[in-house]
Amino acid sequence: MGADFRRKPDWLKIKLPRGVKAAHVVGLLNEHCLHTICSSGMCPNKGECWGRGTATFMIGGDVCTRNCRFCNVKTGRPASLDNAEIDDIVKSVKELGLRHVVITSVDRDDLTDGGASHWARMISELHLNCPGVTMEVLIPDFRGRLDLVDRVIAEKPDVISHNLETVRRLTPMVRSVATYDTSLEVIRHIAASGIRSKSGIMLGLGETRDEILQTMDDLLSVGCQVMTIGQYLQPTENHYPVQDYITPEVFAEYAQIGKEKGFRHIESAPLVRSSYHAEKHVL
Repeated sequence: MGADFRRKPDWLKIKLPRGVKAAHVVGLLNEHCLHTICSSGMCPNKGECWGRGTATFMIGGDVCTRNCRFCNVKTGRPASLDNAEIDDIVKSVKELGLRHVVITSVDRDDLTDGGASHWARMISELHLNCPGVTMEVLIPDFRGRLDLVDRVIAEKPDVISHNLETVRRLTPMVRSVATYDTSLEVIRHIAASGIRSKSGIMLGLGETRDEILQTMDDLLSVGCQVMTIGQYLQPTENHYPVQDYITPEVFAEYAQIGKEKGFRHIESAPLVRSSYHAEKHVL
């Protein structure tokens, strides 16, 4: 039986967005009708990130074609792609004076190319209009089509991330379409391109210590250089149930193990999400 998702331990208390910087970010997002995974994914760090003037932008709209049991992003039939969102993100990056940008997207399995062309234009426009800004992109698996992953690689973002989300055994129960091996192949392909590769998992879904360590080894075996590990927070009672809340001490232990195993960077703490401290992962 899962833990009561409504009763979180003290170390999972979330700070709400506050301050001038946070108000400026919120104002820009509303002005340009931009989507962020910060809000759609109920990220626990948005107070901290918005407070220092950063945000993870989400392209492709805010409706996902998949229905993963851990995710709070809306699912259904998305609207047509809106190219204006790319221009609005570029304007916002300039106005916020960002030095590092993170871009993610919903899954767009309704599109022939899974949205890869939209991705390519987004990266290209940022390079063209925001010189000197570093960039991480958190991409979908494009249903395992590596030719579509190549369209993202060709635009040369600084970091390309694709999340495993959980251990192999739990993947079919947590993710609706993606498979563990497909995700590993996507990460392998990214790493082989020479671009820094990154992935992340959630804890508290019922995984074992041995499974976590095996997942680390699996990522390292395909060339993954950066890993994030955070606590799964059940968005609603209809989502996959939390099985356990992992203590900060255990997260710290996994961070140390990851460093010893060979990850270039590893972020492991209860409130860590895939884009947390992302600017450090370029170095």
